[in-house]
Amino acid sequence: MDFAQARAQFPVLERFAYLNAGTFGPLSRVTVEAMEERQRRDLELGRSGPDFFGEVIDLRERLRAKIAALVSAEAAQVALTCSTTDGCNIVLAGLDLSPEDEVVTTSDEHFGLLGPLHASGARIVVVGPEPEAILAAVTPRTKLLALSQVLWTDGRVLPVAELRERSGLPVLVDGAQAVGAIPASAAGVDFLTVSAQKWLCGPDTIGALVVRDPERLRVAQPSYYAQKSFQANGAFEPRPGAPRFDSQWIAPASLAGLFAALDARPEWAFERAAEMSGQCRSALAERFEVVSPSGQGTLVSWRAQGDPSETVRRLFGRGVVVRDIPGRNLIRASCGWWTSEEDIEQLLEALDGN
Repeated sequence: MDFAQARAQFPVLERFAYLNAGTFGPLSRVTVEAMEERQRRDLELGRSGPDFFGEVIDLRERLRAKIAALVSAEAAQVALTCSTTDGCNIVLAGLDLSPEDEVVTTSDEHFGLLGPLHASGARIVVVGPEPEAILAAVTPRTKLLALSQVLWTDGRVLPVAELRERSGLPVLVDGAQAVGAIPASAAGVDFLTVSAQKWLCGPDTIGALVVRDPERLRVAQPSYYAQKSFQANGAFEPRPGAPRFDSQWIAPASLAGLFAALDARPEWAFERAAEMSGQCRSALAERFEVVSPSGQGTLVSWRAQGDPSETVRRLFGRGVVVRDIPGRNLIRASCGWWTSEEDIEQLLEALDGN
């Protein structure tokens, strides 16, 4: 499948220069068709019967294996969740942190990680998003490094596996802006969260959590899927591996949609996304102060001229979808493997008209 054929799967690209996969990726025809087919089956045959639950469990397991392959993990290390925030909550609740414990994070994290960190009860140490600053903040009380692999603010990539090796500490990785955007691996980290609706172009409210050693994390938020068997008082035998952390029932249509989206990803996705983000950064840097370093993630942020939220609204009216970063005076473009040179030209033309 060449670029034109792959891009043609996204009807939204016929109407917009869609540069906001860091929030929601575009939905393809094959993804929506898979969801509609599954919903049609449930409409006509009902959500029950001798085959229904077996089919859904099988789909869950096949999807688990496909996500594992994407991030160089084993299927037994993958839990199905509803979001990256869901995954962060599962990990931080299961670590049983106390006010005497410290967790080091950065000043550029999304609330999807910061909220669960605050709720964990540990002392949160916030430093600049530089590797040496992160390592310098480690003390004997530090129990965890909690970091984004790709910062949502400007697309910088943190060397999460290297930080784990150098610190000797477990690392929780918010992979929302990494998995599907750049080659992201669960190898070398302890916990990796996966967002389906961003760079993987999947449905809403579905994601994953990769757990390096499931036996060492407590099931603090059990769903029905946590147990292999249970007693009348609620005591239960956990399922083997990370499936014990599966957060809840996920709509079969969402499972089918994500499976189709992953199946349709071209083998050249990462190379194309890197090329387009580099072109976008170079083009914007000729006219604006771009804060995103070259050769990093697929997010490109630049200083706004005027009110950033108003600029984003005006760009949308001109057929360009980007977003602003609250409190930073930044506008951010997300360049995926579906992004074309014409999308970047349309962005620049729309900015010239501001």
